[in-house]
Amino acid sequence: MRYMLMRKADARTESDPQPDVKVLAAMADYNQRMLRAGVMVSGDGLRPSREGCRLIFRDGEPRVVAGPFAPSEELLAGYSVLEVDSLEEAIRWASQWPPEDSDGNVTLELRRYYTLEDFAPSAGLEQHRVQARLPDELNLHLTFPGTCREAMTYYAEVTGGHLEALITYGETPTAAEVPADWHDRIIHASLNLRGRRLMGADMPGECYQAPQGARVHLEYDDEAQAAEVFRRLAEGGEVTMPFAETFWAQRFGMLTDRFGMPWMIACRTGHCLDQETGGVS
Repeated sequence: MRYMLMRKADARTESDPQPDVKVLAAMADYNQRMLRAGVMVSGDGLRPSREGCRLIFRDGEPRVVAGPFAPSEELLAGYSVLEVDSLEEAIRWASQWPPEDSDGNVTLELRRYYTLEDFAPSAGLEQHRVQARLPDELNLHLTFPGTCREAMTYYAEVTGGHLEALITYGETPTAAEVPADWHDRIIHASLNLRGRRLMGADMPGECYQAPQGARVHLEYDDEAQAAEVFRRLAEGGEVTMPFAETFWAQRFGMLTDRFGMPWMIACRTGHCLDQETGGVS
């Protein structure tokens, strides 16, 4: 089940748009623990209400009211979306909120998401069920000729993702059926990137096929970060398209890394799309 963990605003969050470095570090550690546990789906902090607005509808017509708003304790300063088995588990994670935030004087609220099973059958519900047929996850699986451990460890270092699994052939129930010199090769690796997974495995002999017709695509909002990831992945590899401005992205480049894996690294793709037609402006 899914819960939203809401950090209620206060006088400090409404007056200061940025937390101090100690709070940032503590929140990063907290979020990392939840990501590694597979609990955190997403989360963000919110800027003060003076930088936002409200839309108030009367008889179907909206009226825009500019911030700030009061009282502050009725506002939100941030949120996290948690995927857990129970309210009790959500409470356990919420109870670990960093005490560095406002010296431990914060108010948190947990609210459970609706599911389709909460509603009576209707035409509208069926429309939602059609949308719910989409996969819960879309992950990418890579194959290597024996370099999976080295490659996935390097990808974790470059991207900052969490390498949550490195399982060898020798650790599986079928180890006796695998040649001894393959017992230390990887049958399953998983790199968690904000809840999306780059997975991999070593494939022996004729089972291995070099990648073709597909590339791993990473996108960043921060141009400097995207450029650094491109540079690191290109080390010892081959750049097939330099990281530069294009008509579809602020920056974009393609490369094949030293493990033979093809990549696309992008910064802010879609910024040139016409919002009304979806075409290129």
